[in-house]
Amino acid sequence: MAKYSRFIALGDSLSEGMCDEIVNEQYRGWADRVADELARDNPGFTYLNLAIRGKLLPQVIADQLPIALGYIDGPTTLLSFNAGANDVLRPKYNAEKTLAEYRNAVEELSKTGATLLLFTAIEQVDGKGKVADMWAKRFGEFNENVRKTAAKHGAILAEAKRAPFLGDKRFLHSDRLHLNAEGHRRFAQGVLEVLELPHDTSWNLPLPKAPKQPFLAEKRENAKWIYSFLLPWIWRRIRGKSSGDGRSAKHSAPVPWPPRTN
Repeated sequence: MAKYSRFIALGDSLSEGMCDEIVNEQYRGWADRVADELARDNPGFTYLNLAIRGKLLPQVIADQLPIALGYIDGPTTLLSFNAGANDVLRPKYNAEKTLAEYRNAVEELSKTGATLLLFTAIEQVDGKGKVADMWAKRFGEFNENVRKTAAKHGAILAEAKRAPFLGDKRFLHSDRLHLNAEGHRRFAQGVLEVLELPHDTSWNLPLPKAPKQPFLAEKRENAKWIYSFLLPWIWRRIRGKSSGDGRSAKHSAPVPWPPRTN
């Protein structure tokens, strides 16, 4: 008998699968890839992905938790909760408030008896300076909160420090924030490993050291990134907008998996 009959993914752009390959007019993402393996030789398996890009932790809690709670059927439901990174990145981040909200959400989910899967985040990516140091400190505190919460509730923990190479920009999309297709593939394999399911054992091998980029090419790339991604992000923040505004979840009710192709 298969261990899990249902998989529910909650969170933001990472769990939605942003910047992975497009399948059936949607980003595939690590969660879809994990669902592929969970569904193998598992008739009746279903999958929900409630994650929406740009969502802050309070939005995930308010909008996604109530839906998930209606579909949890004890420990055979695997529920991944990966939220809070967008809050950490905000200029007005309130660590005390966010960390408490995270703990309370996991406590509520743990009462359902579902098998919980939690995640720490990459603390340091390519780049130096005060901003990089600030984010490393913030994510370090966030991760420690995740670890303590996971231990308290007996959750499965996927540790980002098991794959520090994921901070390598070669695993990131050109927006320098979301994983690219190879990043999502490796992320999925790391999740399958902690779930003790078949996986590619080479998933966490680092790439050879990248050659140094010519000065002018680096400057052009940075300018393109600022124009294409950073300025639009700042403009959305000024207007109080999010990339996820008006978007619906990929699968807001259980769907048989794998899905039929169009």
